[in-house]
Amino acid sequence: MTRQFILASASPRRHDLLTAAGIPHTVLSADTDESLPSGIAPHEAVDILSARKAEAVLPIAPAGSIILAADTVVALDGGILGKPRDELDAKRMLLSLSGREHHVFTGVTVTDGMKTVTRHERTAVRMRIISEEEIDAYIKTGEPMDKAGAYGIQGRAAFFVSGIEGDYANVVGLPVSLVGEILRIEFAFPLF
Repeated sequence: MTRQFILASASPRRHDLLTAAGIPHTVLSADTDESLPSGIAPHEAVDILSARKAEAVLPIAPAGSIILAADTVVALDGGILGKPRDELDAKRMLLSLSGREHHVFTGVTVTDGMKTVTRHERTAVRMRIISEEEIDAYIKTGEPMDKAGAYGIQGRAAFFVSGIEGDYANVVGLPVSLVGEILRIEFAFPLF
């Protein structure tokens, strides 16, 4: 019997990445407390938040399902850049990333109710120097408003990225290779 696979996220980017990887899934998300203690390390933050998201969906998922939850943050100088509160916050974030390297962390939690595995991926991203005019024009598109660090590498912000080191899919919001490894090794889930 094939187990139902649930993506515990309303993110269209995560849905698209799983679809492209050929993993049939159902999307089911629940409201989750995303508050964190101040000063928490980025990798700890995404681990905690992805686990919370998985735990929130577990009681409402069909019995025997495998649930995948994820959380992504952008880290700069040890601080966490989440989703911008407003356009001014988005501009502040993008100006801080301009001409610098930062790291994108995504925490992944997979659970079936009996076993839970949480891991994370880190990718380095370099941005070229971005002018204020470019930032203002980008913000007007609306694209940065629902994304960690106020940019989407898979969209128009691709023009700002001069290089990455690590998993591109992680920067989009889901490290597919890591997810596949967890599913295959820890849950004996067939990928092909």
